[in-house]
Amino acid sequence: MALDVFYIDGMRSPFGRAGAKGIYRDTRADDIATAALRGLLKRNSTIPLEAIDDVAIAATTQEGDQGLTLGRTVGLAAGLPQSVPGFAIDRMCAGGMTSMTTLGSGIGWGQIDIAIAGGVEHMGRHPMEFAAKANPAMLEAGLLTTESLAMGFTAEILHDNFPMITKDRTDAYAEQSQSRAWAAYEAGHIQPDLVAMETPHGLADRDEQLRPGTTLETLASLGTPFRDGGRVTAGNASPLTDGATMSILAGSDAVSRYGLSPRMRLMSYAFAGVSPDHMGLGPIPATEKALAKAGLSIDDIGAIEINEAFAVQVLAFTDHFGIDQTSPILNRWGGAIAYGHPLASSGVRLAIQLARQFELDHTIRYGITTMCVGLGQGGTMVWENPHFGA
Repeated sequence: MALDVFYIDGMRSPFGRAGAKGIYRDTRADDIATAALRGLLKRNSTIPLEAIDDVAIAATTQEGDQGLTLGRTVGLAAGLPQSVPGFAIDRMCAGGMTSMTTLGSGIGWGQIDIAIAGGVEHMGRHPMEFAAKANPAMLEAGLLTTESLAMGFTAEILHDNFPMITKDRTDAYAEQSQSRAWAAYEAGHIQPDLVAMETPHGLADRDEQLRPGTTLETLASLGTPFRDGGRVTAGNASPLTDGATMSILAGSDAVSRYGLSPRMRLMSYAFAGVSPDHMGLGPIPATEKALAKAGLSIDDIGAIEINEAFAVQVLAFTDHFGIDQTSPILNRWGGAIAYGHPLASSGVRLAIQLARQFELDHTIRYGITTMCVGLGQGGTMVWENPHFGA
């Protein structure tokens, strides 16, 4: 980066269960995003709204109440002046992360002073249906397969390729995610960054899919929907989820001008591609690239927030880098298996949790946020803790 890029703050909606029983079932996607942005702006009221240079909001399925150039429409709905522009982004699961890297690049280049980056996904209204959208010519050419168009099948393929990642290991990791997430809730670490909102079905003020009573026995009893006798279950994968996330990024001039207190400094980022059939491996080359750009190694990283699309994908990452799956640096407060994974929202959730950990633990100097991405990609951001050593 030519100029410093800072993460100032982030907030999100509580994540809801997608479908007929979810609290957001009769709430528009853009209304969830608007509520999250309003909450973030309210908490950062010293920033003049007219000073915001741009708004990028991602969604994977950009149609209906999740379409119409979300950065612009949600910005207007949240009360930003008409002078503030906005746009929409799609990099599937890494949409929100790409919102951050795109605007962060503008800040690093000196063209943006302060911006909003976020993501939203209402999977209850807009489920992933890659197979219906794939170009038949790509299927005929073997560039995509029926397996690569269904994320659960790609997770089963990882199990095939890495027999040392057994179902027992993935179930144990899933139980750990649930127990760590519940402990984080009990300690009050998650709630400060949630924006409560009224819905037709009551107040959404906490994540809806936490299952603190999860045990290895209950996980072992679950079916394997993607393959008979498979290893991927509803318990060791992230659930279908509705939710939105928002963040504020700024450069040094804006930090000084508005008296802001940065919570993280962006050091580098990288995206990488892998075989679409092996989608879950994407975080490995992305992390290697991002660490190299930052001049760091994995041994320098004191906190890892990796999106838990599937437990097998997380364990492929940890095995590659020699990290114990029970390590306290890995998803210290649990992950998407417990909270949910509203696709394009999740990259910003990772940053929200990492920033809160940086604030509480000044012994951590560097952290990463990383995730696998549909159709064979990965994304990683490397962050520095401004509180280190304080």
